[in-house]
Order: sequence, then C-alpha cells, then structure tokens
Amino acid sequence: MQEGIKLRRSIYYTLAFVALIWGIKIIEFSFGYNFGQFGILPRTLSGSVGIFTAPLIHGDIYHLLSNTLPITILGVGLFYFYDKIALWVVLLIYLITGFWVWIAARDAYHIGASGVVYGLLTFLLFSGFFRRDSSTLAISFIVLFLYGGTFLTGMIPENSGISWESHLMGAIAGVFCAVYFRNYKIGALVKQEQEEDQPAANQLGQYTYHYKPKSVEPDSEVPKEQRYIIKYHLHQENK
Repeated sequence: MQEGIKLRRSIYYTLAFVALIWGIKIIEFSFGYNFGQFGILPRTLSGSVGIFTAPLIHGDIYHLLSNTLPITILGVGLFYFYDKIALWVVLLIYLITGFWVWIAARDAYHIGASGVVYGLLTFLLFSGFFRRDSSTLAISFIVLFLYGGTFLTGMIPENSGISWESHLMGAIAGVFCAVYFRNYKIGALVKQEQEEDQPAANQLGQYTYHYKPKSVEPDSEVPKEQRYIIKYHLHQENK
C-alpha cells in the first residue's frame, strides 16, 4: 500500500511539471505570445531571469514533445527511488544548469527543459553506479535508448540552433548532485538494504533462563551463587 502511494505521488509531482510547461505553450499559441525573451541571455542582467524561467519555455511543439517523455520517465523514477532528496536534486540541477549557462554559453537566448533532462539522466545513471542500484540504472538506460546517439551529440557544438551548452551543463550538474548525495540513505533503497540485512539479524537470537535447583525450597530465596544462567544461540539453518 505504501509503495503504491509513493508511486502515485511520484507520478503526480512529475505530471504537475509536465502540465506546467504544456500550459505555458498552450497560452503562447492561444494568445499569440512569444515567451522566448524569458530565456537565458548569458552575461546580461535581464537575461539572468532565464535561470528561473528558461526550462519552462520551448520553441515549438516538437521541442516540447522531445522533452516530455524523458522528463516523465526520469521524474517518476527520481521521485520514487529518491523521494527524500528528489526535490533538492531537481532544484539544484535546475538552478546550477541555468547559472552555468548564463555564465558561459553563447550570446543567444537559451530555452527548454533539455538541460534538466540531461541532469536527471546523469544523476540517476551515476547515482545508480555509486549505489550499485539496478533499478535507477535501468531507468537511465531506457532513456538513453530513447535518446539514441543524440544524447552524446547533443553536448557537442555542431548545430548552432541547439543549446548544447544547456545539455552539457545539465549533465555536469547531474553528476555533481550524484556525487554530493552519494552517501544519503533514501527511500526505496533504504528499504531494500533493510530487507537484505534482516535475515542476517535474525540468524542469532539469545534467550536467558533462570532456574533454581531442586534442593531449594520453593518459597525460599535462591542464593545468588546458586543461580544458573543458560544462554541459547539460535542459528537459522541454510535452506
């Protein structure tokens, strides 16, 4: 029951963000707006607003669709397996990526959530390696399969129309978060470790019995030196 609640919560949080970016695009189409000016314009004061708004803005429907599926898969995986720190991971990747793009990227407006996608992907991938967790590794490989070779080429400055800086900075931010949170005990991973440790803890039990010799009257107090202590160690048989 608890796992089902956590899964629904993970889906809810992720779809809330997806609904937000789709809602913004629908408003643009419906009213003829262009929110491109709210992207990141590096090294300008007005462009620093994009650190907070750029991942919410997309150039067209194809741009939005290309980010929707990986965000959904990675977001659900993050909030399910890393529920205790998921919000911190998203916030750090979101802000660190935006700030680095504002500092170092080309002089152009940078928009889209693909930097966050790259950050979530590398976080789950490297965190899975650090923790030897097959579940998060599987999620990362699924998204890598969906991206194909474009994951690596997306970080190479080949196409001037693609913000490869956002991809690269997002990927680095994800690795940074994986390293920073590598020792945190969290969510489903804690439960898995507890289940693995439980059989070992049950292998040894100790019971202490006190009894008095037959020569002593029932109503008399047993002298301390005549008390016997028997300790039994119960070892679980290997099946």
